[in-house]
Amino acid sequence: MENQMIFAWAIIFCLAVAPVHGQYYSRTVKAGPRVEKITRLHFFFHDIRSGENATAIPIASPNTTQDTPTYGTLYAMDDPLTMESELTSTLIGNSQGLYLDLSRERTQFTAIFYADFAFTTGRFNGSSFSLFSRFSAEDAPGTIREMAIVGGRGAFRMATGFALLRPTWSNTIGDAIVEFNVTLYHY
Repeated sequence: MENQMIFAWAIIFCLAVAPVHGQYYSRTVKAGPRVEKITRLHFFFHDIRSGENATAIPIASPNTTQDTPTYGTLYAMDDPLTMESELTSTLIGNSQGLYLDLSRERTQFTAIFYADFAFTTGRFNGSSFSLFSRFSAEDAPGTIREMAIVGGRGAFRMATGFALLRPTWSNTIGDAIVEFNVTLYHY
Protein backbone atom coordinates (compact mmCIF):
# COMPACT_ATOMS: atom_id res chain seq x y z
CA MET A 1 0.00 0.00 0.00
CA GLU A 2 2.84 2.36 0.86
CA ASN A 3 4.55 1.63 -2.49
CA GLN A 4 1.33 2.44 -4.34
CA MET A 5 1.04 5.74 -2.46
CA ILE A 6 4.63 6.68 -3.31
CA PHE A 7 4.06 5.73 -6.95
CA ALA A 8 0.84 7.82 -7.09
CA TRP A 9 2.61 10.85 -5.61
CA ALA A 10 5.51 10.39 -8.05
CA ILE A 11 3.09 10.36 -11.00
CA ILE A 12 1.28 13.48 -9.71
CA PHE A 13 4.62 15.24 -9.22
CA CYS A 14 5.78 14.37 -12.74
CA LEU A 15 2.56 15.57 -14.30
CA ALA A 16 2.60 18.79 -12.31
CA VAL A 17 6.11 19.78 -13.40
CA ALA A 18 5.93 18.52 -16.97
CA PRO A 19 7.39 21.15 -19.29
CA VAL A 20 4.98 22.99 -21.52
CA HIS A 21 6.26 23.45 -25.04
CA GLY A 22 3.93 26.22 -26.21
CA GLN A 23 4.23 29.68 -27.57
CA TYR A 24 2.22 32.83 -27.00
CA TYR A 25 1.71 33.35 -30.74
CA SER A 26 0.73 31.39 -33.77
CA ARG A 27 2.58 31.24 -37.01
CA THR A 28 2.71 34.52 -38.96
CA VAL A 29 1.38 34.30 -42.50
CA LYS A 30 1.09 36.91 -45.20
CA ALA A 31 -2.44 38.27 -45.47
CA GLY A 32 -4.09 38.28 -48.83
CA PRO A 33 -5.01 41.50 -50.55
CA ARG A 34 -7.75 43.45 -48.78
CA VAL A 35 -10.15 45.87 -50.33
CA GLU A 36 -10.27 49.12 -48.40
CA LYS A 37 -13.71 50.72 -48.12
CA ILE A 38 -14.56 54.38 -47.62
CA THR A 39 -17.69 55.32 -45.68
CA ARG A 40 -18.90 58.87 -45.19
CA LEU A 41 -21.28 59.68 -42.35
CA HIS A 42 -23.22 62.83 -41.47
CA PHE A 43 -24.97 63.33 -38.13
CA PHE A 44 -25.38 65.70 -35.18
CA PHE A 45 -23.87 65.32 -31.70
CA HIS A 46 -25.71 66.79 -28.67
CA ASP A 47 -23.54 67.53 -25.62
CA ILE A 48 -25.80 68.65 -22.75
CA ARG A 49 -24.11 69.67 -19.50
CA SER A 50 -27.08 71.42 -17.87
CA GLY A 51 -30.47 70.43 -16.53
CA GLU A 52 -31.91 67.19 -15.20
CA ASN A 53 -31.18 65.20 -18.37
CA ALA A 54 -27.51 66.11 -18.75
CA THR A 55 -25.59 63.86 -21.14
CA ALA A 56 -22.13 65.00 -19.96
CA ILE A 57 -21.23 65.27 -16.29
CA PRO A 58 -18.03 66.23 -14.47
CA ILE A 59 -16.48 63.21 -12.76
CA ALA A 60 -13.25 64.81 -11.49
CA SER A 61 -12.10 68.38 -10.92
CA PRO A 62 -8.85 69.86 -9.65
CA ASN A 63 -8.83 71.00 -6.05
CA THR A 64 -7.93 74.65 -6.67
CA THR A 65 -9.43 78.08 -6.17
CA GLN A 66 -8.80 79.32 -9.70
CA ASP A 67 -11.15 81.69 -11.49
CA THR A 68 -11.73 79.10 -14.21
CA PRO A 69 -13.59 76.25 -12.53
CA THR A 70 -13.72 74.02 -15.62
CA TYR A 71 -9.95 73.93 -16.33
CA GLY A 72 -8.70 70.42 -15.60
CA THR A 73 -12.19 68.96 -15.23
CA LEU A 74 -12.79 65.45 -16.57
CA TYR A 75 -16.25 64.77 -18.02
CA ALA A 76 -18.01 61.49 -18.77
CA MET A 77 -20.43 61.65 -21.66
CA ASP A 78 -23.24 59.62 -23.17
CA ASP A 79 -24.36 62.00 -25.91
CA PRO A 80 -27.13 61.28 -28.42
CA LEU A 81 -26.42 61.25 -32.15
CA THR A 82 -29.27 62.37 -34.40
CA MET A 83 -30.01 62.75 -38.10
CA GLU A 84 -30.87 66.46 -37.83
CA SER A 85 -29.76 69.26 -35.51
CA GLU A 86 -32.91 69.05 -33.35
CA LEU A 87 -32.61 66.72 -30.36
CA THR A 88 -36.09 65.41 -31.20
CA SER A 89 -35.03 64.20 -34.66
CA THR A 90 -34.30 60.53 -35.41
CA LEU A 91 -31.86 59.02 -32.89
CA ILE A 92 -29.20 56.94 -34.69
CA GLY A 93 -26.82 56.14 -31.84
CA ASN A 94 -24.78 57.60 -29.03
CA SER A 95 -21.28 58.74 -28.26
CA GLN A 96 -19.83 57.48 -24.99
CA GLY A 97 -16.48 58.53 -23.64
CA LEU A 98 -14.45 61.11 -21.79
CA TYR A 99 -13.15 64.60 -22.38
CA LEU A 100 -10.75 66.71 -20.38
CA ASP A 101 -11.05 70.51 -20.36
CA LEU A 102 -7.57 71.92 -21.11
CA SER A 103 -8.16 75.65 -21.45
CA ARG A 104 -7.27 78.11 -18.69
CA GLU A 105 -9.10 80.85 -20.60
CA ARG A 106 -12.74 81.12 -19.59
CA THR A 107 -13.84 82.32 -23.01
CA GLN A 108 -12.33 79.32 -24.82
CA PHE A 109 -12.94 75.62 -24.72
CA THR A 110 -10.14 73.21 -25.58
CA ALA A 111 -10.36 69.55 -24.71
CA ILE A 112 -8.92 66.13 -25.40
CA PHE A 113 -11.68 63.74 -26.46
CA TYR A 114 -11.84 59.98 -26.36
CA ALA A 115 -15.21 58.68 -27.51
CA ASP A 116 -16.80 55.64 -29.09
CA PHE A 117 -19.52 56.57 -31.59
CA ALA A 118 -21.92 53.61 -31.62
CA PHE A 119 -24.80 53.26 -34.06
CA THR A 120 -28.02 51.63 -32.90
CA THR A 121 -30.19 51.77 -36.02
CA GLY A 122 -29.97 51.35 -39.77
CA ARG A 123 -27.25 49.83 -41.90
CA PHE A 124 -24.50 50.33 -39.28
CA ASN A 125 -26.48 49.06 -36.27
CA GLY A 126 -23.99 47.44 -33.87
CA SER A 127 -20.96 49.15 -35.43
CA SER A 128 -18.88 51.97 -34.00
CA PHE A 129 -15.77 54.03 -34.56
CA SER A 130 -13.41 55.53 -31.99
CA LEU A 131 -12.25 59.12 -31.98
CA PHE A 132 -9.23 60.30 -30.00
CA SER A 133 -8.14 63.85 -30.64
CA ARG A 134 -7.94 67.46 -29.49
CA PHE A 135 -10.88 69.82 -29.98
CA SER A 136 -10.46 73.57 -29.79
CA ALA A 137 -13.21 76.18 -29.87
CA GLU A 138 -10.77 79.09 -29.92
CA ASP A 139 -11.32 79.66 -33.64
CA ALA A 140 -14.11 81.85 -34.98
CA PRO A 141 -17.64 80.49 -34.53
CA GLY A 142 -18.63 78.16 -37.35
CA THR A 143 -15.01 77.17 -38.09
CA ILE A 144 -14.63 73.56 -39.13
CA ARG A 145 -12.34 71.51 -36.87
CA GLU A 146 -10.71 68.17 -37.68
CA MET A 147 -10.39 65.22 -35.30
CA ALA A 148 -8.72 61.81 -35.75
CA ILE A 149 -10.47 58.44 -36.05
CA VAL A 150 -8.31 55.73 -34.48
CA GLY A 151 -10.31 52.50 -34.69
CA GLY A 152 -13.63 50.80 -35.04
CA ARG A 153 -15.63 47.62 -34.72
CA GLY A 154 -18.34 45.84 -36.66
CA ALA A 155 -18.68 47.33 -40.15
CA PHE A 156 -15.91 49.80 -39.24
CA ARG A 157 -13.30 47.24 -38.11
CA MET A 158 -9.74 48.66 -38.28
CA ALA A 159 -11.09 52.12 -39.18
CA THR A 160 -8.92 55.16 -39.62
CA GLY A 161 -9.95 58.52 -40.91
CA PHE A 162 -11.08 61.93 -39.79
CA ALA A 163 -14.12 63.80 -38.57
CA LEU A 164 -14.85 67.36 -39.61
CA LEU A 165 -16.81 69.12 -36.87
CA ARG A 166 -18.80 72.31 -37.11
CA PRO A 167 -20.45 73.62 -33.95
CA THR A 168 -23.97 74.72 -34.89
CA TRP A 169 -25.16 75.92 -31.47
CA SER A 170 -23.75 76.46 -27.98
CA ASN A 171 -24.53 78.41 -24.82
CA THR A 172 -22.54 79.80 -21.89
CA ILE A 173 -23.37 76.77 -19.71
CA GLY A 174 -21.46 74.43 -22.02
CA ASP A 175 -24.32 72.80 -23.93
CA ALA A 176 -23.56 72.34 -27.62
CA ILE A 177 -24.78 70.83 -30.85
CA VAL A 178 -22.04 69.82 -33.27
CA GLU A 179 -22.41 68.73 -36.89
CA PHE A 180 -20.16 65.78 -37.81
CA ASN A 181 -18.97 64.87 -41.31
CA VAL A 182 -16.94 61.69 -40.93
CA THR A 183 -14.76 59.91 -43.49
CA LEU A 184 -13.80 56.35 -42.50
CA TYR A 185 -11.31 54.07 -44.23
CA HIS A 186 -11.91 50.47 -43.17
CA TYR A 187 -11.96 46.86 -44.37
